[in-house]
Amino acid sequence: MRKKTYVQVGLGGRHELFRDALLGPFSRWCELVALCDINRGRLNLSRQRALNQFHKEIDTWHADQFDDMLLSIRPDYVIVTSIDSTHDDYICRALEKGCHVITEKPLTIDSERCRKILETQRRTGKTVKVAFNYRYSPVRTQIKQLLEQDMIGRVLSIDFHWMLDTIHGADYFRRWHRQKKNSGGLLVHKATHHFDLINWWIDSLPESVLASGRKRFYTPAMAGELGLTSRTDRCMTCPEASVCAFFLDLKRNSNLNAMYAECEHYDGYYRDACVFDNLVDIEDCMNVIVNYRNGVKMSYSLNAFMPWEGYIIAFNGTKGRLEHKLRETVYINADGKIPAETEKDGSWIWFYPHSGKESEIPVRESSGGHGGGDDLMLHHLFGSPVETDPLGRAADHIAGAGSILTGIAANRSIKERRVIEVEELIAGLLKGFFKKRQS
Repeated sequence: MRKKTYVQVGLGGRHELFRDALLGPFSRWCELVALCDINRGRLNLSRQRALNQFHKEIDTWHADQFDDMLLSIRPDYVIVTSIDSTHDDYICRALEKGCHVITEKPLTIDSERCRKILETQRRTGKTVKVAFNYRYSPVRTQIKQLLEQDMIGRVLSIDFHWMLDTIHGADYFRRWHRQKKNSGGLLVHKATHHFDLINWWIDSLPESVLASGRKRFYTPAMAGELGLTSRTDRCMTCPEASVCAFFLDLKRNSNLNAMYAECEHYDGYYRDACVFDNLVDIEDCMNVIVNYRNGVKMSYSLNAFMPWEGYIIAFNGTKGRLEHKLRETVYINADGKIPAETEKDGSWIWFYPHSGKESEIPVRESSGGHGGGDDLMLHHLFGSPVETDPLGRAADHIAGAGSILTGIAANRSIKERRVIEVEELIAGLLKGFFKKRQS
């Protein structure tokens, strides 16, 4: 059997998950043949690490050579792990060249780019898969199965609250994510995970969205309240480093130093921007009300300055209420730690029936990144071709669009101060693409 060939574009902190999977446990079926990035330093670093760890020599191409790379190699798949605002460009160029695509979330950041991807996919017939690792986490799978078992009857409403802490959460305000033109803000970049889980859990799609949001914590005024009056635009040169709780020393972490500090002279991007900088234009506290096509209503919040990381969710149904809390471990992207592991002592599931006694349901144990979802997702993406998916965890372009449309609508609602009908966002395409998902 011929191995499937892959190239990867975008070599930031998340790319190593896919690179190492292809070069290691899934090399029986897959072959990574090229890496592509705008930063020559990270190109050389990733190539060298692949050679050192897996004894595999991989071609490297600058982002300006992306089309030439595809024409020369003609890979089966392109893996997109670049900045969110560039996803649509790489996805569509890959599809036009006859490649299938696997992309990190979010699919893209606004409705125009979403339309472009959907139209290109439909015209080319090639597949687009979105790497929603949270779907594969054992406890999220457990929630899906409990709902499908009719434990609480028909779901009527959902209360969903996600907390980002002042370590991982603050990190979004240091990096390129800090500007909406790059990431779409946290309601797109981060909450795409959360909105996708809801779509998958209740098997529906958003119909209308009303949202509010502001930047309240990561502001120059808050820095002043904390006594940080002599800040510079980045941690490395900041005279407040010794007293700032948000100080990030890139050079003390070997991976961050190699990937960013030693590579910033190639493109001018620095990884340790001040979280209180007035150039930050994304919100840090957001509230969203979503009406779904099957009649479910959700109240959602996201706050990025909390003392712990994780979420609390409750499903209210015709037979009772299902409550679930999950805490995640602390990390900073690309710091070498396993990201977002489940903390066993801080997680639970409770069932409250309308009649009878409430009961605690043991949380399925897991290990590994994103609640154990990373490894299972990789197995599904790159493992045996006969892999089955009875729970529908694999996410395609339809699921990718369904998840970001909630966040895109929320961004527009915040800006225009009105309810946004999701059909407004990609009118004329939504019905055709989502017909099979309508309830």
